[in-house]
Amino acid sequence: MERPDLAPYAARSSQSRGRLYPEQRKDDRPAFERDRDRIIHCAAFRRLEYKTQVFVNHEGDYYRTRLTHSLEVAQIGRGIARRLNLNEDLVEALALAHDLGHTPFGHTGEEVLGRLMKNHGGFEHNRQSLRIVEVLEERYPDFDGLNLSWETREGIIKHSSNYQLSGEPSLVEYHPGEAPCIEAQLIDLADEIAYNNHDIDDGLQAGYISLGELSEIALWREAWEIVADKFPRLSESRHIYQTISHLIGLLIGDLVETTGSTISQCGIRTIEDVRRMDCSLVSFSSRIQNQNQELKNFLRSRLYRHYKVERMRVKAERILVFLFEAFERNPNLLARPVQEKFSRHGMQRVICDYIAGMTDRYAFDEYRRLFEPYEPV
Repeated sequence: MERPDLAPYAARSSQSRGRLYPEQRKDDRPAFERDRDRIIHCAAFRRLEYKTQVFVNHEGDYYRTRLTHSLEVAQIGRGIARRLNLNEDLVEALALAHDLGHTPFGHTGEEVLGRLMKNHGGFEHNRQSLRIVEVLEERYPDFDGLNLSWETREGIIKHSSNYQLSGEPSLVEYHPGEAPCIEAQLIDLADEIAYNNHDIDDGLQAGYISLGELSEIALWREAWEIVADKFPRLSESRHIYQTISHLIGLLIGDLVETTGSTISQCGIRTIEDVRRMDCSLVSFSSRIQNQNQELKNFLRSRLYRHYKVERMRVKAERILVFLFEAFERNPNLLARPVQEKFSRHGMQRVICDYIAGMTDRYAFDEYRRLFEPYEPV
């Protein structure tokens, strides 16, 4: 049963364009709820626990991973969807799936594989997420992948994109140039709200950024002062946590208000109206957009390019390049079940899939097994 108060332009399981393969259902869960459950139980989702967000897994137990980040995106996304009367099940499914295709070592891994696969079809994490749910997961007797609803798969491939999909023939079924449903559109900014705020938390915890530096950022300063007025005797650590909480609430509130106003002004009545739009309906107000960009610029220069983050990035690049080139030169280094996929997908693509699916920890271990003489193979 779906919520009876869904907006007329919300996505509905009952109106889904369906799954690639027909299935006999075990129960009467709505289609998007079933998609969410399949994503949660797949192997790629579990591996996110040991994949880098900013800090590599062994650098500390406090820091976010791709898994905890995905959970935070889902929580923020559901809150937005509820206030806009959108389909929360679809939002949660998309939030939990949006990083399935990420490599070990965060964006460094994506950049390295993109370079190594330049002449073999390329690599991009949204396409890899789609590949995981359509091809790579092996859980069901009659098909590869998770056999998710069309709307969920569309939302995965159109995440953080202009919906053009580079004109790639294999993606024609996802209607390049057509906007996805609002549930898919909001994932981009829910993702942004989550990573901006938890990267502040992790950066402060690591000592890579300071409160003094953050005080120069308008969004942070506004939220900090709100907390100071409400709780004048709060300890510094609690003040930080409450500021992050208030900042998330401020961003969500602005997004909901701005998006609701945009939907009304554009005369959106149906999901077809949504799909005909040539731009996203989900946005911040211009004031918050500018202030949020200031925060993003700060994190890029002070945290993501911190010299310790850069040192780890160089190590990660070296590990992934060595692994890929070693497997490419000598495919017999790979286990037999991996080699057996060459005939179907091509050697380089299989190597890419294998490396992209690694956790940070597994990549480190595989590197040691191959290149350190006294390490057991």
